[in-house]
Amino acid sequence: MSQTQTALTIAITEAHAASNYAPVPIVLTEGDGAYVTDIEGVRYLDFLGGFSTMLFGHRPPRITAAAHAQLDRLTLTSRAFYNDELAACVQELTELTGFERVLLMNTGAEAIETAIKCARKWAHTHRALGEDEGVIITFSKNFHGRTSTIISGSDDPVARAGYGPYTPGFVTVPFGDMEAVRQVAAASPVVAVLIEPVQGEAGVILPPAGFFEELREFTTAERIVFIADEVQSGMGRTGKLFASEHFGVRPDLVAVGKVLSGGILPVSALLGDSAFLDVFTPGSHGSTFGGSPFASAVTRSVIAELRDPAFLPRVSQLGDVLAEALALLSELPEVTAVRSIGLWAGVDIDPAFAPAQAVAQELRNRGVLVKDTQGKTLRMAPPAVATETEIRDAIALIGECVSVLRTAA
Repeated sequence: MSQTQTALTIAITEAHAASNYAPVPIVLTEGDGAYVTDIEGVRYLDFLGGFSTMLFGHRPPRITAAAHAQLDRLTLTSRAFYNDELAACVQELTELTGFERVLLMNTGAEAIETAIKCARKWAHTHRALGEDEGVIITFSKNFHGRTSTIISGSDDPVARAGYGPYTPGFVTVPFGDMEAVRQVAAASPVVAVLIEPVQGEAGVILPPAGFFEELREFTTAERIVFIADEVQSGMGRTGKLFASEHFGVRPDLVAVGKVLSGGILPVSALLGDSAFLDVFTPGSHGSTFGGSPFASAVTRSVIAELRDPAFLPRVSQLGDVLAEALALLSELPEVTAVRSIGLWAGVDIDPAFAPAQAVAQELRNRGVLVKDTQGKTLRMAPPAVATETEIRDAIALIGECVSVLRTAA
C-alpha cells in the first residue's frame, strides 16, 4: 500500500506534467524546520533546501504567521495602485542592503532579466551606445536561469540545445579568467558583466583569489555595469548578507531571490542605486505580482529575521561546523574536493569511483536529502535551524555511504 501511494503519485505527475525535471523518486507532503516527511511517513533531514531557498527552514514560525495574517487582509492589487506593504517593504529592504532603490519581481530569472534590461538601458543613455551595440560578459558554467535571453549567455548544452536562435549580445568567458575579460573589452564595447560570486549550479565554486576584486576595479574604470547574481548566494546564505561582501566588493546591481521569499512564495528583487534603477520609467518594465501586498508582507518578515543581530553570526558559526566536518570527509580518497562558504557546500566524488547521484541515493536511504550536480558533485544547503550535531552527522553519513559503495564494488 505504501509503495502504491508513492508510485501512484509519481505516475500521475509523469502523466500530466512536462518533463523539465527529473525528481528524486519520493513524494514529500510536509515540512517542519530542518525536516521534511514523505507520503509514506518517512522523515528526512533536508540539506537541499529548495536549491538554497530554505535558510530559515520549513514553515518558519514568524514568516509563516506573517503570511497567514496578510492572507486575511489583502493579497494582490497589481502595481496599478500603491499598497501599504510594498511601501514598508522597499523602505526596509533598501535600509537593510544599503542600496537606494529596489525593483521587486517574482523569480530569480525575472530579476536577472530585469538586471540585463537595466544595464543595457543605462549604457544606451549614459554611454551613448546604440541599440545594437555592446555585449554582456558571462562566465563558463554559470547559472542565471533558463529563460530564452538568459540561456543565450549560458554554455549549458542541456539548457541551450535546440532553443535557438539565441539573443545576441552575450560573450561567455572562463570563470576566473581576467585576461579573457580584458580581451573581450578590447574587441567590442562591454555593457556589463553578469557573474555569480559563488557558482551554485556548477558545484558551489568560489572565484580564484583576487579575481572578483580585480573584476570590480576593471568594470569601474571602464564604466561597465557590474551585475552580481546573488539569487542563490544572497540574503545570508554565506554568513554575510551578500556573498560579494566576502570579497569586499559592492556591485552596481544585485539580483536576489530564494531566501528573500522565506520559502513561502516566489519573491525576487533587483537592487541598485538611483543612478541605475532610475532608467526605468512607467511602462518600461513590470510584473502583475511583483511587489504584491502578500509578497511584500512575507519579504518584510524575512527582512526582520535578517536584521536579528544573532542570525548571520549563527549562519557563520554553523558554517564553521560544516567546514570542519567537510575537512574530515576530504580525507577519503574517493572525495576529490570539498568547498563551502557559510551554509552552502559542494563535495566532489571521484567519477571513477561512482557518480555523485549514487552517493546521494545512499544518503537518502539514511534519511538525508541532497542533490547531485555536474555528475560529480553533491550540493547541499543546510538550514540555519539545523543543529551542529545534525550537520556533523549528515556529513559523516556521506563517508558511510562512500564506504558502502566501496564495499559493493
